[in-house]
Amino acid sequence: MPKKEVLPPGAKAPYSGEYEVISPRGGHTGTERTVVRGKPLPPTEKPGMGYELDRPAHNGAGRRRK
Repeated sequence: MPKKEVLPPGAKAPYSGEYEVISPRGGHTGTERTVVRGKPLPPTEKPGMGYELDRPAHNGAGRRRK
């Protein structure tokens, strides 16, 4: 599982999955957004908020086939 880091809105998602909105002070808001790898993270409600990967996708989408 990837390391948890807070990403700013507009940054490209490194993994597909559910991203939780993190408050400016680092608290969990309980709000999640589904984002596909390589797509920009959506805007947040307030300045200073960010996103943290909560649950990565497990369907294999976006992986290279052998």
